[in-house]
Amino acid sequence: MQLPGTIPATGLQRIGDVLRQPLAITRKLQIDALLREQPRRVDVDPQGAPVLRGEFLAMGLSSVQGDAVRALGFALDRQTSADATLGLDFAVLHDTRGRSTAMAMRALQQAAPGATFTYQHLYLPAGQDAPAAAGSTGSPSSAPAQRVGLIDGGVDPADPALARARIEQHGCTTASISRHGTAVAARLVAGDADTLFAADLWCGDAVGGAVSNLVDALSWMARERVAVINISLVGPDNPVLARAVKAMIARGHVLVSAVGNDGPAAPPLFPAAYPGVIGVAGVDARGRVLPESGSGEQVDFCASGVIGRGRDALRGTSFAAPIVARKAARLLDAPRDGAASEVQQRLIGEARPSGAAGHDPHCGYGLLSP
Repeated sequence: MQLPGTIPATGLQRIGDVLRQPLAITRKLQIDALLREQPRRVDVDPQGAPVLRGEFLAMGLSSVQGDAVRALGFALDRQTSADATLGLDFAVLHDTRGRSTAMAMRALQQAAPGATFTYQHLYLPAGQDAPAAAGSTGSPSSAPAQRVGLIDGGVDPADPALARARIEQHGCTTASISRHGTAVAARLVAGDADTLFAADLWCGDAVGGAVSNLVDALSWMARERVAVINISLVGPDNPVLARAVKAMIARGHVLVSAVGNDGPAAPPLFPAAYPGVIGVAGVDARGRVLPESGSGEQVDFCASGVIGRGRDALRGTSFAAPIVARKAARLLDAPRDGAASEVQQRLIGEARPSGAAGHDPHCGYGLLSP
């Protein structure tokens, strides 16, 4: 029986087929697949970024403005846990009248012109879906056990690379396994006896990765005092996410994020492009930057973005980010003031320069190896 709010298995399979192309899938292909499979649940904003249809976020909404918004048919669901931990003031709004995304946004802005409204953006994996145990490579190290965070899909504790890890899960009432999340987690833990704090944004639903869930996951990491957090997801600039990221960095956390697979000419993607976030590009087995890897000032380092060999190899900046996050976690055992810039400087000292002096838009400050 299909659960309410989930997409049919055939839809998951068709989207999965797109995700297994030879090169890392571009964000546009991911968006197109979601729009084909879930037109009733997914729409795009004016810039073409995917959003949950009928959901919006509001910041700075007064009680009077809240009443005005409710009178227009919007239900308010305030996110108290994220508000309290990160000092944010935002609410999730649900349109009960089924208006178009553009019409609903105009209604909100007219009802409360002093508030800030944004879309419930969807953030997407920055790499292909992965076959089972794809990330289970390498041998355990002799490094001390560490605590590290992952915001992605659900992870499979039975994966050999995670067998020694202690996994603390967040986000779903019922455990759900994501092959992408498991592959990223396997690279992040690499067979060691680490404690992995894994927040699942999808919970088995292909339409996941909503920005409010991403902020909630960051809030959970903050409460658990997880110093380094890997985010192999990409999406648009969003004011609620921007404030959450700024709050996390101010609290002394280090965020490591994939820069995306839309190619060097694509505009920057987030959260990698936010100030203070360590953005990671991907290279192949010979150290050559992947042609689909993002490029620009948001790139701080590059790392291997390929798992396996031949036609079955997986690619994408998703798989490069956890290599850098793992190295960062070895440098920071707890959040502290100035940690983001301090860890970045120490990683610069470990990186192998890409050839260009200073910062290179394709590989940042250089290549970091596992």
